[in-house]
Amino acid sequence: MNTQKDSLHHFLFENTPIRGNLVHLSDTYNAALAHQQLPLVVKKALGELMAASALLISTLKMNGALVLQIQTKGQLKLLVVECSSDLEMRATAKWEGEIADDADFLTLIKEGHCIITLDTKNSEPYQGIVPIEGVSIAEMLENYMLRSQQIDTKLWLSCDGNSAAGLLIQKLPEQEAQDADAWNRVTILADTVTEQELQTESAERILTTLFYEEDVRLFEANSVRFYCQCTRENVGKMLQMLGQDEVESILSEQEKIEINCDFCNKQYLFDAVDAATLFTENEVINASKAIH
Repeated sequence: MNTQKDSLHHFLFENTPIRGNLVHLSDTYNAALAHQQLPLVVKKALGELMAASALLISTLKMNGALVLQIQTKGQLKLLVVECSSDLEMRATAKWEGEIADDADFLTLIKEGHCIITLDTKNSEPYQGIVPIEGVSIAEMLENYMLRSQQIDTKLWLSCDGNSAAGLLIQKLPEQEAQDADAWNRVTILADTVTEQELQTESAERILTTLFYEEDVRLFEANSVRFYCQCTRENVGKMLQMLGQDEVESILSEQEKIEINCDFCNKQYLFDAVDAATLFTENEVINASKAIH
């Protein structure tokens, strides 16, 4: 196996308005899902979405995070992946009832929407929502990009439950091409890629195999890793938002509040002393703001 694990490569086709990305996730994928008991069909879907999120955010000039969601009224209620511009990511899912490992993904996501949120550090978040259209996650996201962003994008995604990989090519808008037929030719060639090639071959090998007659420039790899942003401080802020009366009511029934992160399963415990400290600190902060 020549694949560079947990890496993303940018590439472009010289003298055309076409660019692309290749990604492979191994340790990142397994670390993100290690603490979640997921049916195989859900693990595979999350893997494809993780690969897609890295591919998509790497086409954007932004400092922040991309949150990719599939929300449905079917048995599989939510798939969500968050990927930062530094290629740090996490993922989780929510569903109802028992889901067989070999269940048909499309039957689980009835009446769904594809949602992409861009949470940038220097401006208000942007969110695009479109109905799910397509018979695969790749096709759903291609339709999203065309309908919401008006950008021609093609995706090939693969996940076998142990690792995930993906290929993206994109036609840049408002650029004149010296080679008018390049987009059609490149997409036809890319469509011959196999899931095994995506999973096992290096970026150099894949591009050479697919586009051996094209002038392709491949850039150095960027590392991808799992990272969960949950902290005790953030959980405390969530409890403050619930309000002191609600928190004290929960504590009177349970003596302590246990909160587990959906992404990494890390547990946070708050007792009566912790809660009192939270709301005392909140009063001090509010008083300080009022003075100033």
